[in-house]
Amino acid sequence: QVQLVESGGGLVQPGGSLRLSCVVSGSISSIYAMGWYRQAPGKQRELVAGFTSGGNANYADSVKGRFTISRDDNRNTVRLQMNSLKPEDTAVYYCKVVLGSISLTHYWGQGTQVTVSS
Repeated sequence: QVQLVESGGGLVQPGGSLRLSCVVSGSISSIYAMGWYRQAPGKQRELVAGFTSGGNANYADSVKGRFTISRDDNRNTVRLQMNSLKPEDTAVYYCKVVLGSISLTHYWGQGTQVTVSS
């Protein structure tokens, strides 16, 4: 079984920063991809930032230049540094990991709330 545990969400004022962390544990095979998604009320879940199977990082246009994704493979951890936060960044943030090589399995974390408000 694979578990993803997220942490680091909370309430922050506009212009502030937060760092989210996601620790992956359990029967971890080859990590194909991993990243962060978010879902705001009434909206679809969207990709915020992620690492592709080739190891390249990609970002949603709305967060480029403000968010940075990083990974620590020794600790099976992926982080999202969020700077210059805006009210429109308010959402539940989810960590996702895709394991395998030919046959891929997707796993999601439970989500962590990020609220940007004055």
